[in-house]
Amino acid sequence: MTIRKTTAMIAAITMLAVGACSKKAPETLPPAPAGTDAGSDSGIGNAVIPGSQQDFIANVSSDRIYFDFDQYNVDAEDQATLRSQAEWLQRNPNVRVTLEGHADERGTRDYNLALGERRANAAKNYLASLGIDPSRIQVISYGKERPAELGSNEAAWAKNRRAVTVVIGQ
Repeated sequence: MTIRKTTAMIAAITMLAVGACSKKAPETLPPAPAGTDAGSDSGIGNAVIPGSQQDFIANVSSDRIYFDFDQYNVDAEDQATLRSQAEWLQRNPNVRVTLEGHADERGTRDYNLALGERRANAAKNYLASLGIDPSRIQVISYGKERPAELGSNEAAWAKNRRAVTVVIGQ
């Protein structure tokens, strides 16, 4: 057998072996985690659990605020959004949240991580000024690593310069 034929046989066997190992979708899905709505009628229909992320989204004006290029100041529109969030947090005093800071793709990774943190802290400080206990608010920055909108244009960048409030539990 020549080297060329041996190499071709090894390649064919490898492709067959890899193809045979590919995962197939299960016929039935595992049950949903406890405390979640798996879509079945459990007597409460599609009721939103008080204090959950779904409750938060349903009852605040928005879960996010947006920033201008290279800025982290909370403007009047952001203040209105954060007042809405603060009212919800006051009605749910046991809920804790994480404020996620984000930046657009321009700038270095380190610079955008720092900018995202300043944005999240600006939102946290405003919520604290409205009477929300700062110990209920964690801050994390993702910089440019988790864009909300893909694209290299002003419309995409504007949606990526944000701070997002996420309910993490009670």
